[in-house]
Amino acid sequence: MFSCTTDDQPQVGCLCHQPGIQNLSRRIGADLSRRGLVAGAAASLAALGISGVAQAQSAAPARPIVLTNFRLFDGRNAQLRQNQRLRVVGGRISGLAGGATGAPDGAEVIDCGGRVLMPGLIDAHWHTLFAGLSMQQLMGGDVGFIHLAAAAEAERTLMRGFTTVRDLGGPVFAFKQAVDQGLVVGPRIYPSGGMITTSGGHGDLRPLDEVPRQAGLAGPTERIGGNFLADSPEELRLRVREMLLQGASQIKLVGGGGVSSPRSPLDMSTFSVDELRVGIATAADWNTYVTVHAYAPETIQRALTAGAQCIEHAHLMDDAMARMMADKGVWLSTQPFLSDADSLPLTGPSRVALEQVIAGTDNAYRLAIKHRVKVAWGSDMLFSPVMAARQNIMLTHLTRWYSNAEILTMATATNAELLAMSGPRNPYPGKLGVIEDGAHADLLVVDGDPLTNIAILETPEKSLGLIMKGGKIFKNTLAPRA
Repeated sequence: MFSCTTDDQPQVGCLCHQPGIQNLSRRIGADLSRRGLVAGAAASLAALGISGVAQAQSAAPARPIVLTNFRLFDGRNAQLRQNQRLRVVGGRISGLAGGATGAPDGAEVIDCGGRVLMPGLIDAHWHTLFAGLSMQQLMGGDVGFIHLAAAAEAERTLMRGFTTVRDLGGPVFAFKQAVDQGLVVGPRIYPSGGMITTSGGHGDLRPLDEVPRQAGLAGPTERIGGNFLADSPEELRLRVREMLLQGASQIKLVGGGGVSSPRSPLDMSTFSVDELRVGIATAADWNTYVTVHAYAPETIQRALTAGAQCIEHAHLMDDAMARMMADKGVWLSTQPFLSDADSLPLTGPSRVALEQVIAGTDNAYRLAIKHRVKVAWGSDMLFSPVMAARQNIMLTHLTRWYSNAEILTMATATNAELLAMSGPRNPYPGKLGVIEDGAHADLLVVDGDPLTNIAILETPEKSLGLIMKGGKIFKNTLAPRA
């Protein structure tokens, strides 16, 4: 979540009134271009000779990997299956079975020692590029540092057990390419690109001396690709097409206000129903979906009426909107903000908005459960390495409403169902979030039983003995087989 903070805290989000942020935006706009990010990150890593602790064992696994002697949580079944084994070939799962049969010649055999094997976790609301960077660091660091810090946070994200994230705002296309090509260690990324908003909507952080808006003149956040303004159906159609052109797997439209934007209260709405329909239809032209940022009932109703397939947040929704969401089969992607610990310190209107979100969280989840809304989980941690490190804690917050098995299913198989809505725009065709033959080999070996005690996932550095993404091992602290 973006934040407005006190003077002695990292300043996040509500910096549009400060001249320094404008200089920062222009500098990053020049240097964090789509090509500059990849080239800059690669050059910085090479020049500094950095070798991350999570380097894959090889660029392309040349031999099968056989995992044996584990208890299986497959992403769907609430009961563990005992004494299982599976084979990983070419980044996919094959040969899942019980018992102890022989391994193929030349295979690497890993004895899991009776631990729990489960799918990699999926965060459905993440912001990859700036998750671990405070605004102070952004304002004070050079571009090389920004590249390295973002790469370091991506690696930490993977080391927390998150093998896939849905990125819902930011210039992440080049960064995704770097991860996919092995230049940066991190999770799979389903990119939205810049979120699309209106003048005065959430994310419009222009200084007041840039009001009124001049046609064709990009604002500070537009110059870095963080979001884009669209004040007509024609502009909206253009912005959606531009995101899809760059590789967006889904589109994020901003339907109302937000915590981080002090001049955009949570109860306000941006796009009209007809405008939202234009954005949704344009995404449908590319056979993918739109998710709409919306907190208040009126904003949610507009999005649902227009045909949105997913709603982000909805902490202020009422019974009627929850029922409408369920009746239409629309997804709710929301986050369990429970207290001040889930945010940096806030002031002014942003503090008021945060209090509204915290007050509404319990009701939102209870309404979703009451009406059997399809719910996806995300953390929405932004602009702070301290907050980013709470990603797993945001997951275990769900114990207030769900069983451990339900939580693990939500963060694996259920979230994967939401990602699959991107259809042919899916950057990783195949099954994620489950352990079955043919699925992507994104796997965690857990020391302990998260179905009994999900809190062990809050300390992944201790509980995760093995982390695999795409059949490549990025962490293995399991004792070698005798």
